[in-house]
Amino acid sequence: MKKLFFLIFLVVGGRLEAQQLKPMQFREEIFDFGVVAEEGGPVDHEFVFTNASGRPVKILNVQASCGCTTPGWSKDPVPSGKTGFIKASYNPKGRPGYFNKTLTVTTDLDATPVVLQIKGQVSSQAQSAAEFPIAVGNWKLKTGSFNLGKVYRKDEFTSRDFQVINASTKAITFAGKYVGPAYIKVDVTPKVLAPGAKGNIKVSYNGKLKDSYGFQSDNIEITTDDELQPVKSFSVYATLEDYFEPLGPQELSKAPQMKLNTTSFEYGRVTQAGATRELLFTNTGKKDLQVKAVQGNCTCITAQANKTTVKPGESSSIRITFQPQDRTGTLQKAVTVYSNDPQNPVQRITFSAYAD
Repeated sequence: MKKLFFLIFLVVGGRLEAQQLKPMQFREEIFDFGVVAEEGGPVDHEFVFTNASGRPVKILNVQASCGCTTPGWSKDPVPSGKTGFIKASYNPKGRPGYFNKTLTVTTDLDATPVVLQIKGQVSSQAQSAAEFPIAVGNWKLKTGSFNLGKVYRKDEFTSRDFQVINASTKAITFAGKYVGPAYIKVDVTPKVLAPGAKGNIKVSYNGKLKDSYGFQSDNIEITTDDELQPVKSFSVYATLEDYFEPLGPQELSKAPQMKLNTTSFEYGRVTQAGATRELLFTNTGKKDLQVKAVQGNCTCITAQANKTTVKPGESSSIRITFQPQDRTGTLQKAVTVYSNDPQNPVQRITFSAYAD
């Protein structure tokens, strides 16, 4: 049994030694250029190898997998124990995006060629300008604000990602410092954004901590070492509403239900002094209806429910006052009502008016 283990050890050890002692010992067989600027011209890398074969080696040919890659190599035989090179020159012009190319090296040592690999990401200023038109210092973004859309009033953070590009010739570092309310968190990855590289801004929002309803607007500041604009200010938008667990038919039949008498109306002609309308609603459900918030989509609207708790079968009204505030002509506005009706927790009332 000991002899068997010894033989296995010799065979495995011999294989490992053979793998480690390749005739051509390259420092690396794969090279990542990282981010390459399309406008910066060709980029080069030399794959340096040591001849460990015990005799001189001559490189017969190097074949690139693409016309975008130009190979070069040591033309004279490389003596045993000495170093030679394979040079790869990649031209990024007209090739934005990821690239992965190979160079197949044929020598007089072995019929089996050596395959080397180059890869990277080509960034294009022209493409970036079209896709990321908003400049905030040396950061380029698709929009100048962060809109998270619908966020539920739950004690958890809802996140959304926003891409960013470093448009400068120097790396930009985010040290983790940002200023904003406690219900908003910000993270930027990678922390060090290389020139021309694309990164990600993760904005997270806790609806329960905000404790409001409807459309919300906040401001945050992100600090970097960007020489052009180190402190970057952004608006953060979110629309908050309650979250309801799915209910079965029996539970729904016992829930509160808010029925508006109308969801649209005409104010008609309105002077700058303004006008007021009241719209009726009824709780057609089996539990108390809670009107959580009533919100107009304009500072020109003041709206509130006359009763915020309405018993089953009872009715109340929503009082809407519209003041044009120097607006003239035909105007379209809306009021949103938030309640504990699980089937229709958010209902919208639209109206039009002609302001003198």
